Amino acid sequence: DFIQAINICCKKYITFKGRAKRSEYWYWRLFELTLAYASFRLDQIFLERDSGLFSLFIFAITFIPGISVSVRRLHDVDKSGWWLLPAFLGTFFFFFTKITNMSIILINMSVILSVISFVFLLFWFVSPGTEDKNRFGWDIYLILSGVIMDFDEEIFAFKLKDMHLFK
Repeated sequence: DFIQAINICCKKYITFKGRAKRSEYWYWRLFELTLAYASFRLDQIFLERDSGLFSLFIFAITFIPGISVSVRRLHDVDKSGWWLLPAFLGTFFFFFTKITNMSIILINMSVILSVISFVFLLFWFVSPGTEDKNRFGWDIYLILSGVIMDFDEEIFAFKLKDMHLFK
């Protein structure tokens, strides 16, 4: 549920290993969006401008866990967390080229890189995770449900075969 997903993301604040299910990822994003909206409103009410201390504070406390849950979500679909890098680089180059008034070609290239990256990431974020084990670990539902109780590979395979989870 929502509260459990937020607790997991807060506990795994800087944990970039393991896997995150779709619900955990999307609940965290909903939580971030809610906090961002509230902080912008507080900035408008108390500071009489669109961005300020409240929104900067919220950004500071949610940025690292947002990256962490994104990396773990990519791990769930058996992708490396490094796939986040093109989106960040494209966004960074876009703002850098806009600020420095660089060529329109560089601005367009950064936009294209960002858009293509975000399309791939969105596809992976909405895709179901791999079942059983992938190169980043076991399916978290198998561990939480008690099917996986030991971390020995042979015992894992034995227990899963006994429960007819392998075809």
